[in-house]
Amino acid sequence: MASGANNQDLKASKLFDVSNYSVIVTGGGTSIGLMITQNLVTNGAKVYITSRRKEALATVVEKYTTGPGEIVALPGDVTKKDEIHLLVNNAGIAQDDNTKYSNNKPDFKSAQSISEHLWKSDPQAWADTFETNVTSQFFVAAGFLPLLTKSLDSTPGFSLIIINITSISRVMKGSGNGQFAYASSKAAFLYLTRMIATTFLHTKIRVNSIAPNIFPSEMTAGESDENQKSDLGGQSSNPGGQPGSDTNMAACALFLAGPAGIFLNGQIVYPDGGNLLASPACT
Repeated sequence: MASGANNQDLKASKLFDVSNYSVIVTGGGTSIGLMITQNLVTNGAKVYITSRRKEALATVVEKYTTGPGEIVALPGDVTKKDEIHLLVNNAGIAQDDNTKYSNNKPDFKSAQSISEHLWKSDPQAWADTFETNVTSQFFVAAGFLPLLTKSLDSTPGFSLIIINITSISRVMKGSGNGQFAYASSKAAFLYLTRMIATTFLHTKIRVNSIAPNIFPSEMTAGESDENQKSDLGGQSSNPGGQPGSDTNMAACALFLAGPAGIFLNGQIVYPDGGNLLASPACT
């Protein structure tokens, strides 16, 4: 019978140690991607960040490379790295402005009004949303699979991981505040996560998901400041009474990425401020 862990093995510094990690964070220039990047580099990881905007990447490298880790901007081909221990699939968009209820609402008692409202949705916006939120995540995971498994040779006993940033909107009943394309894409991404986790099972790569409620981001706040951060001004849609913060996301990422999360595979973590308890939701 194997002996139990000693006290040193149970220290937080050991359970959540990512100091030897090489990481890719897609969409690492802003929002949740930046939160995770800042968290990992502060704890000693070398983090490669990708983004559609070179200026956002440059700002992150300048302002957040404070050690002991390192941030490297990759506006180009990210498949040429030698070894990767952790892949964070975070890049995502929402382009439902025409049907978003905060912009305009139909008369929900009128079939004609609902129909006219839904017809405002742009088919190209659906295509773009699914391309970024689902299709690209599939190909990124497939492309990095050999690099992830390569790290097993250089780090024996290491647990490799992919963390997919999905959304609580996948499990909420209702119409997602009119964001039909976005919510549908996140539901598809979460199912894709489970498919990938099953497919990668015998490669010794764990695939888990963080499905947050509202966090400050360009998607929710509309813009970023000079530090690539966003502010919701205290707005909250959950019983916790405040939006998600950098530290909330950091805790989830470290839990899944570090040795403490080695027994988690195909799982979903919901940093939602208790929203799933207070609002009707499907499972």
